[in-house]
Amino acid sequence: MKRYWQLYALLSLPLIYFLIFRYGPMYGVQIAFKDFNLFQGINGSEWIGLEAFREVFAMNDFYITLRNTFMLNFLDLLVSFPAPIILAIMLYEIRNAWFKKISQTLLYIPHFISWVIIGGIVYQLFGTQSGMVNAILQGIGMDPLPFLTDKNSWLITYLFTGVWQSAGWGTILYLAALTGVNKELFEAADVDGASRMKKIWHITLPSIKPTIVTLLILNLGKMVSIGFDRPYIIGNTAVREYSDVLSTFVYRIGLESGQYTLATVVGLFQAIVGLVFILGSNYISKKVTGDGIM
Repeated sequence: MKRYWQLYALLSLPLIYFLIFRYGPMYGVQIAFKDFNLFQGINGSEWIGLEAFREVFAMNDFYITLRNTFMLNFLDLLVSFPAPIILAIMLYEIRNAWFKKISQTLLYIPHFISWVIIGGIVYQLFGTQSGMVNAILQGIGMDPLPFLTDKNSWLITYLFTGVWQSAGWGTILYLAALTGVNKELFEAADVDGASRMKKIWHITLPSIKPTIVTLLILNLGKMVSIGFDRPYIIGNTAVREYSDVLSTFVYRIGLESGQYTLATVVGLFQAIVGLVFILGSNYISKKVTGDGIM
């Protein structure tokens, strides 16, 4: 242990983070089973059993937001998940080092921009009245398009911004996996006269399959969890039929209405369903591909 104390010291930092900010707050899960009063605190509040669960499951808004959360996450998975794989392979195939570095930088930058700023950019570009795109369309004699007020157009805009913001980070992970690919395999393929596409299909993709499987399982575990900032900032009342998700539902009943018990019930529901999805997808992945995360 003394020999690797530096590694243990580095490992202690994320462990402390998880203990304080992930496991510590789990003490508050009991709020879901209590008639929580902010002034009485968790210990002073009265136990009510599963009454809050029955109340949440009787709410129509809960099922609407659950449907929207599933829908947006599923579409995000279809659109956003393959994007970094394709980009990573394209970057890996680039031989010009200067062009490769510039491309990587341009792809990574959006990941470090907050959704508040991205939301401002989206409204400046696609706003019906003052958006740059609609100003150009009107300038050439066309009618403005309702990018942010028509629910189907909003959905496309939502998915596009998600790909733009997240693809760079996923690309980093896949490029890191690609650095471990044995170069001799490509040399042997060249000797056999394999085309570039065949090398990608038979060497590159199988080499990063464990990374693909791991990230897919983790993404499936988030099918009922969606970030609050993206749908809240880009969404509006005109597209609430699609943009209202579980996180915005929790915000309304928890912070706006002060019904902390109901908000905790929804959060606990998301955690349990997410765990089931992860365990289920991991089991299926091991049976089908032989790879998993545990």
